[in-house]
Amino acid sequence: MAETLFPNVNWDRMWEATVETLYMSAISVVATFILGAILGLLLFLTSKGNIWENKPVNLVLSAIVNIFRSIPFIILIVLLIPFTKVIVGSMIGENAALPALIIGSAPFYARMVEIGLREIDKGVIEAAKSMGAKTTTIIWKVLLPESMPALVSGITVTAIALVSYTAMAGVIGAGGLGNLAYLEGFQRSRNDVTLMATIIILIIVFIIQFAGDFFTRKLDKR
Repeated sequence: MAETLFPNVNWDRMWEATVETLYMSAISVVATFILGAILGLLLFLTSKGNIWENKPVNLVLSAIVNIFRSIPFIILIVLLIPFTKVIVGSMIGENAALPALIIGSAPFYARMVEIGLREIDKGVIEAAKSMGAKTTTIIWKVLLPESMPALVSGITVTAIALVSYTAMAGVIGAGGLGNLAYLEGFQRSRNDVTLMATIIILIIVFIIQFAGDFFTRKLDKR
């Protein structure tokens, strides 16, 4: 049945491309979660009325986040080619896509983290301060736990965006399903290859969305 519907699909190569996409997405999501959470926390803590209020630092961080968040991903990949060559040693392959994927998505997620932190009831933070809690305690025991549903929801949205980014990166040689769909599907007029790659990407997206919604509901105490 599959051979009839998708006569030009090399299933071994399709599986290999799927693994490459999952690899790029997984590494990028973990790195984005860590870097984005740190950036988001710094944006929140240095903003007006918060623990580390510092307008110059906040302005610099906001500018960095806004700049990298605004650059179209395909342009960012090209801009980062010299940096990627230094870090990875090549601009071809799944590892070569990681710097652009992480740098492109971490600022986006940082803003979502900041928004999630701003939704926390300030009374909870003030109560922790009045009990003499240190800043690290407030971060680990108040800010992160209280904002966790928003953080998980945010990383779900970011992870889905990253899957689409990997497809774009594949067009310029990063590997994965995007690369397969472009080289084996589009350039050779094999629509069934492009369709199959698209279906697998959609399945990955649906799984991410389902898992994200599940954990968000579990963590939401309201």
